[in-house]
Amino acid sequence: MSELLDLVVVGAGPAGMAAAAAAAAGGLRVVLVDSGTAVGGQFWRHPPEHARSAIPTKDLHHGLRQYRTLCDALAAGQVAGRLELRLAHHVWSVVRDGDGFAIHMVDRRDAPRETATILRAPRICVATGAYDRQLPFPGWDLPGVLTIGGLQALLKGGGVTAGSRVALGGTGPFLLPVAAGLAARGVQVVTVCEAARPTNWLRHPGPLLRNPGKWLEAAGYAAALARHRIPIRPRTAIISAEGGARVTSVRIASLTSDGRPRPATERRIDVDAVGVGWGFVPQLDLLIPLGCALTTSADGNSVIAVDGGQRTSVTGVYVAGEACGVGGAALAVSEGRLAAESILADTGAPPVLGRQRLAAVRAAVARQRAFGRALGLAHPIPPAWSSWLTDDTVVCRCEEVTAATVRSARSDGGAQDHRQVKQLTRAGMGWCQGRMCGPAVHCLTSHERAYTPAERIVATPVTLGALARLDEQPSTSHERQ
Repeated sequence: MSELLDLVVVGAGPAGMAAAAAAAAGGLRVVLVDSGTAVGGQFWRHPPEHARSAIPTKDLHHGLRQYRTLCDALAAGQVAGRLELRLAHHVWSVVRDGDGFAIHMVDRRDAPRETATILRAPRICVATGAYDRQLPFPGWDLPGVLTIGGLQALLKGGGVTAGSRVALGGTGPFLLPVAAGLAARGVQVVTVCEAARPTNWLRHPGPLLRNPGKWLEAAGYAAALARHRIPIRPRTAIISAEGGARVTSVRIASLTSDGRPRPATERRIDVDAVGVGWGFVPQLDLLIPLGCALTTSADGNSVIAVDGGQRTSVTGVYVAGEACGVGGAALAVSEGRLAAESILADTGAPPVLGRQRLAAVRAAVARQRAFGRALGLAHPIPPAWSSWLTDDTVVCRCEEVTAATVRSARSDGGAQDHRQVKQLTRAGMGWCQGRMCGPAVHCLTSHERAYTPAERIVATPVTLGALARLDEQPSTSHERQ
């Protein structure tokens, strides 16, 4: 590839793959960067190449035809010399650099050795996706209690089941494919606790009717759960987990309209693994320090504000996928294509999509975003979920900060948000830097609905040794290694 780059795409999930493939097809010189060892992100996660024949996971994926099409498009860009793929590269910072951007990365292909590198480009498209939103409850720090996404990652990445008798809880349709995937591999899914009412969707029928593929997919999962005799319990939550060296049981309870456990409805269920998820939190670590404007999504997250072409408020920065609102893989692919069209237009390159196809992509984005908004409204976090917490419930697992300490920081210390709680209690100062406890601490202390992560200059851990070797490497016009 030429030393002069036109675009760096960060994240090789559905949105990033679509953006990079379309931009390269339009003649731009593109580098696609991802921390994983294969393209596809979390949605199209696969076992390692050498193990795929031994670990069949096709039934865990949707849209594999589109995945293969995007893989072929990326391969065509590589053959043409317009696209370079850098896997196992973790981007830890993006900063202004003259008229463009410096993308700081750590090359971990030869782990544990790390090599710090820098790419420079006039434009960047960020497609870093999202991660599981968690709410603490007594026992959530026991071994065997995982996120829903963690259970799915084990299945897709290695055909691994976390246990033989599993309870799932939280809210949102993501509970269904995980339950179906576990059951198909012989796991006894003893219950699926959905905190929301299914009738919530009756308040938003339009987006559901305009996206028939969504409810057909849900119907398929419902049939699979019925076939495996998996009970789905609406307006119910896992309110505690119990065990010693490992989780051995959970307590579930029916919820009132505001999310409090109903008296006399609590019951205990024996398990050896638990999966819990309350939707997703967009990954904004690279974008907040750049000053990209934020907006509030229906699910209570702060997300990046974009225009009709996926442009942010910062010139040269484009966003596609969950960072501008959680809505699923189909929406992410459409947004990636829109972002690429905008980038091509802004560089003066001819479009890849014709007028009719571009109009169809825009219509798909509007339709799918409406579904995402309806999803957030139909599956909210229970307002009174904090009533499940005992004073000794750990909220920040890294720093072992309890619910009582967080509440005291608010009542006695005057803390008004998760940043002030962090200063008073160290909640959010540990290894995860608040990614797990941040949304929960925000809910416990702030009256603001939207959760905005704290600004982090370093988005992923990087060793001082890697940074020290940075100045020892030769430099080129687009990259310093």
